[in-house]
Amino acid sequence: MTDFATFASSRTARLVGRGLLVVLIAFPVIWVLFIANGTSFGSAVSDPKDFLITLLNGLTAAALYFVVASGFTLIFGLMRVVNMAHGAFFLFGGYIALKVQRGQVGEGGSFGLSSSQVGLFQWVLPLIAGAAAVAGLGLLMQQLFIRWNQGQELRQALITIAVSIIMADQMLAHFGGVAQDIAWPGTFDKFVNLHVAGVQYTLTRLVIAGIGLAIGLGLWLWLKKTRTGMVIRAGVDDRAMVSAMGINIQLTFAIAFLVGSALAGVGGVIGGSFASLAPGVDANWLLNSLVVVIIGGMGSLGGAAIGALLLGLTTNFAAAYLPADYTFYSIIFTFVLLAIVLAVRPLGLYGRPA
Repeated sequence: MTDFATFASSRTARLVGRGLLVVLIAFPVIWVLFIANGTSFGSAVSDPKDFLITLLNGLTAAALYFVVASGFTLIFGLMRVVNMAHGAFFLFGGYIALKVQRGQVGEGGSFGLSSSQVGLFQWVLPLIAGAAAVAGLGLLMQQLFIRWNQGQELRQALITIAVSIIMADQMLAHFGGVAQDIAWPGTFDKFVNLHVAGVQYTLTRLVIAGIGLAIGLGLWLWLKKTRTGMVIRAGVDDRAMVSAMGINIQLTFAIAFLVGSALAGVGGVIGGSFASLAPGVDANWLLNSLVVVIIGGMGSLGGAAIGALLLGLTTNFAAAYLPADYTFYSIIFTFVLLAIVLAVRPLGLYGRPA
């Protein structure tokens, strides 16, 4: 009788939890689509133009989140290293690209360079330089410090925290504390007519979305269709077995760290073009990466994509569709999203035990 009562109680708790989850998901959707009282925009039904712009903003932000977080989750998935220097790598890649671009074009005026002064090559070359510099730095850190502490997660976390602090101080000393922007090429810095609800949308954000899709497709092909990718996926599941088969797992670790660091650098260049580079940005993007991989599940590329999508949509819709007097509470919805996901899937949407 006691066992039956316990079963009934647990079943009731699960049903209540699922009902609460449905309400938490359904109410924001209904609010945005049909109500949205007192918000900057009207509901999606009454104001489809601003709804579509907010949706596109969420999708393009998600693409940038994915670029940065995919490198983070790649390193963790294979090596179980929570690289706390990932945000510092992001900022360093952006600063390297900024200096390369200024070296090509000039320092510009008091507000830096304008897009009319920058050609496509003068943005692509800094992108490559930033990614390459961060990839080399990441590989150096992995070979000097991480490789010799394999399996000691706490020690690795402390090492990467120390590296991030040192890098933050050095970047402040060499690049200054004033916010600076990487200039988009004039080719991208314009609006395009999407021919939907009269929406004129900035091409730079569409370029970010395209880069995110291209990197996601490239990573998927690399992990699914190449021998190195297959070794990485096997190493995620059973590193000891991969080593026992005679595969040089240390070389695989080095490649994974190289690619993951390069992606942080690419994200830094795109992020520095999209927003600004300044002290403190590294911590923000490390937090973004952590949120994405926690939602999606550590070590899952698909999970990183879904986590980035959920984070991008949540942050943009919360800022746009909260009542005007309460928009400063929009950050809370990031943690609400985390709480909902972890309540349903404690390891993340696509997470598996380490």
